[in-house]
Amino acid sequence: MSAISASEKVDGFTRKSMRKAQKQKKSQGSSQFRTQTFTELSPLPQLKDAPSTEQQELFTQKLQQCCMLFDFMDSVTDLKSKEIKRATLNELVDYVSTNRGVLVEAAYPEISNMLVYEFLLRFLENPDFQPSIAKRYIDQKFVLQLLELFDSEDPRERDFLKTVLHRIYGKFLGLRAFIRKQINNIFLRFIYETDHFNGVAELLEILGSIINGFALPLKAEHKQFLMKVLIPMHTAKGLALFHAQLAYCVVQFLEKDPTLTEPVIRGLLKFWPKTCSQKEVMYLGEMEEILDVIEPTQFKKIQEPLFKQISRCVANPHFQVAERALYFWNNEYILSLIEENIDKILPIMFGSLYRISKEHWNPTIVALVYNVLKTLMEMNSTLFDELTASYKSDRQREKKKEQEREELWKKLDELKLSDAAALVQNNSHGLQNNNSNNNNHQENQEKGTAVIATDHEDPVVAMDTAENVKGVKTAK
Repeated sequence: MSAISASEKVDGFTRKSMRKAQKQKKSQGSSQFRTQTFTELSPLPQLKDAPSTEQQELFTQKLQQCCMLFDFMDSVTDLKSKEIKRATLNELVDYVSTNRGVLVEAAYPEISNMLVYEFLLRFLENPDFQPSIAKRYIDQKFVLQLLELFDSEDPRERDFLKTVLHRIYGKFLGLRAFIRKQINNIFLRFIYETDHFNGVAELLEILGSIINGFALPLKAEHKQFLMKVLIPMHTAKGLALFHAQLAYCVVQFLEKDPTLTEPVIRGLLKFWPKTCSQKEVMYLGEMEEILDVIEPTQFKKIQEPLFKQISRCVANPHFQVAERALYFWNNEYILSLIEENIDKILPIMFGSLYRISKEHWNPTIVALVYNVLKTLMEMNSTLFDELTASYKSDRQREKKKEQEREELWKKLDELKLSDAAALVQNNSHGLQNNNSNNNNHQENQEKGTAVIATDHEDPVVAMDTAENVKGVKTAK
């Protein structure tokens, strides 16, 4: 055991935290790193300086050299070998990018084992790349390991992985269904089990381009993926980290198949947040993107539930939610859809808008509401006047009911007070009767004693007589 300093003896917390830090340092490491015995690397000749007959063999040797793994958590050990490997990797990237005919079959297993992102990307993008040979090494197991790496906390690593996986999806037709299925599984675990995966945004970016290339009509598995995976992903706590990519995927589906619009919007309304204003703003933004591509026939199917929700958002005391909902009237296409269906939409929106114009605490919201009311009035002034008159009469009836209710409560309070007074009065009468009865009883006792005293004028005789009377009663 190491010696403990005087300061550590005094401060036990410091000693404990140091032990914890040492323990954590030992346990950290890469998911691909395995402890092994290192042999020091020795520099090999430059590829550009080697004879053409020896370049291929030297290229393979350098690939094998770069398969050696080092522990970069330890910044002190193997410095020479690490520098040799770094320089060799840079040389290989440049060699593959600038030369043709260097990717022979013998190099494929070494490259797939090495798994250096930048070099692997240049390898996949090389004109000499042959998928028929590479499929023996870049298989389902390779793809699974690649997908696990997406949980990295380093955004640069996730960005490289995104590009690499996209290239693999494009070049290996036999792996496409498997890749989609595994991404599906990652998302399901994320939604229903872990609620944590760092690479969700990058995987959604890949899916966005994949969805864009789907053939029509869409397969049942693609529609199921939309409704069972992408829509429930809106419930995630960390939605803000990947919402832009998720909304893009949803809109891509709707552009491919407009008949999916109704179930998608109803699904979003089902999962609409109740207590998180930040998520409500995101939902409203996505809803506007969907309405930008919606067909008029599909709009008619969802206008009633959709604008009921928008009406609730407009009435939200959080000004950002109300503001985002009112911005819908700045979108010309949405405005044209509202105008075509003003008879249905105006009655839904009017009550909330009119009430907010009088009651909302934020002056910016009030100004926006006045602009929206003016726009709706211009669309159908007759209906607007009817709704105004109806709203005012309803308000008058409500006020009348409130007055009647208040009067009734006042009467009940008065009745309660009168009952309480009567109860107090009855209690006082009861006390008076009890007092009078007690007084009468005492007077009777005093009268009996006085009679005895009158019969026997001698006080002593009277006392004896009384005692004799008591003795007789006792004997009886």
